[in-house]
Amino acid sequence: MELSIKFSYQIKPGGDSTLDGHIHIERGEYTYEWINQFVNKAVEKQLDEIWLLEHCYRFEEFTPMYTSACAYSDYIDTWFHKKAGVLKLESYLKLIKQIRNTCFPVKIRFGLEICYFKEYEEFVAELTKDKGFDFLVGSVHFVDNFAFDHKAEHWNGIDVDKIYHRYFETSISLAQSGIFDGIAHPDSIKLFGHTPSYSLTDYYERLAKELSKNNMYAEQNSGVFRRCPDTASLGMNEEMLEIMKKNNVKIITASDAHCPEDVGDRIWEFDNYLRNN
Repeated sequence: MELSIKFSYQIKPGGDSTLDGHIHIERGEYTYEWINQFVNKAVEKQLDEIWLLEHCYRFEEFTPMYTSACAYSDYIDTWFHKKAGVLKLESYLKLIKQIRNTCFPVKIRFGLEICYFKEYEEFVAELTKDKGFDFLVGSVHFVDNFAFDHKAEHWNGIDVDKIYHRYFETSISLAQSGIFDGIAHPDSIKLFGHTPSYSLTDYYERLAKELSKNNMYAEQNSGVFRRCPDTASLGMNEEMLEIMKKNNVKIITASDAHCPEDVGDRIWEFDNYLRNN
């Protein structure tokens, strides 16, 4: 049984569409006027398509997944209870229906970014089944409950080799789960500049093979670099990207924008590289 709506869109040399496949709408109300701000920026950036989404934790229905992460860290517990569970999923579905009945000068898809926890695979599958989302993108934001991407100082005393190992093992499980259409920012673990003592080639190969096998895309995402330009490379590093391409993994260009101003960030740079390499 399909757990999400699959599609065949693929950026490749000779393609004629330019898209931003990861845009958060969380900082505004669910109105036509707010969505139109993203559309206007997309038109300005000469994009053909935008994929709008929300973090799943914004919805009350998903909050049980984060119990262990909150128990692991007082910081996350405080952050979570300020940010999470503020909406009902039905309100998002109503917005999607409204926007789908409106004409815009760019194509709009709607989805969810879902934090991956292996023990909640069935929970997520049931919660998202038959909801009509255009895409579900899985992301790793917690490694054994450690929220690695919040603050650099949280890495103090952390075993970098172990965290990288668990990050990629978790990412591979995400790809094997059968729930998602793609994986978000697949090497965001790098954001604060930490690197393991060992080669990541084998992990890149394993992840790429699972993504290809399950017809999933990987994001070439500018968000980590925009946030941490002094410590993170732009998008996937060259080796990871080449391994993805070698394994015929679909590559989706994405800004990870959280406001209209960032829509389309680096998309043309990514797009030109993908078309010409």
